[in-house]
Amino acid sequence: MDVLSDAVATIRAGRPHSARAERSRPFAVRHDAFGGAGFHVVLEGSCCVIPPDGGPIVLGVGDVVFLPHGAAHAVADSPATPLARTPVLALPEVQPSRNGAAPIVMLCGAYLLDRSRPHPLLAELPDIIHLPSRVGRYQALRTAIDLLGAELEQPRPGSDGAVPSLLDLLLLYILRAWFDERADHGGTGWAAALRDPAVAAALRAIHGDPGRPWTVEGLGAQGGLSRAAFARRFTALVGQPPLTYLAWWRMTIAAKLLRDSDAPLGTIAREVGYGSQYAFAHAFKRECGLAPGAFRNT
Repeated sequence: MDVLSDAVATIRAGRPHSARAERSRPFAVRHDAFGGAGFHVVLEGSCCVIPPDGGPIVLGVGDVVFLPHGAAHAVADSPATPLARTPVLALPEVQPSRNGAAPIVMLCGAYLLDRSRPHPLLAELPDIIHLPSRVGRYQALRTAIDLLGAELEQPRPGSDGAVPSLLDLLLLYILRAWFDERADHGGTGWAAALRDPAVAAALRAIHGDPGRPWTVEGLGAQGGLSRAAFARRFTALVGQPPLTYLAWWRMTIAAKLLRDSDAPLGTIAREVGYGSQYAFAHAFKRECGLAPGAFRNT
């Protein structure tokens, strides 16, 4: 598994929700903050997203807005339109157009997330990500949007399986587009880490085989750097030393296995690189604040 896929997999919970919405002018809906992530995509017309702080974000056809932390926001045809409130995670209903005006058509959706151990790659994301439609950009993302829109507009046999899979794909393509955009404009942090050959190679090695007894020297060799040069570069981009990140990732995997499986503690210990159940339990309690058995029962 690569870092982005792993980061998403560790926090996903439940099934995502999505709907195709048609709204006529004027409209304005306030969405409360929630514990997941949400998105809006404009298919026809134009509207705006209004964050709690800052000015409105004007959206045209093809624009994507992603809210990775479930921030409160409003969606309106105009910033001047009075706001109504919808329940958390509610999806908009289809509304007939009034006065013959062309409706504003959107795709809206929400992901349920477990934020108990969010990956730093996702934790550093801003409250609102705006990906404006640009010719020749985000082709894979545009294709996923088209496929999802078609399934929601006209459900067919298999749609119940296709829609969740397309939503998972859409989430990854949104994040990929954001990190590519950041890297293209000299971004730092994880956007730069994913593009740095040596650091990216080490991250792939860690995520591909987290139970291996990695050393800083061995991880540096994955990208052709000396121990010291690699340690400096990794720490500068990722925000923590290589072995600190490795230990954190091992405990994150262990926490998910404890939550989602009945695997014995010894099996989990071996999978994340510990030779004994006792050593694993000690490390897990130090990192997570609870013994593995107590954590599994919470």
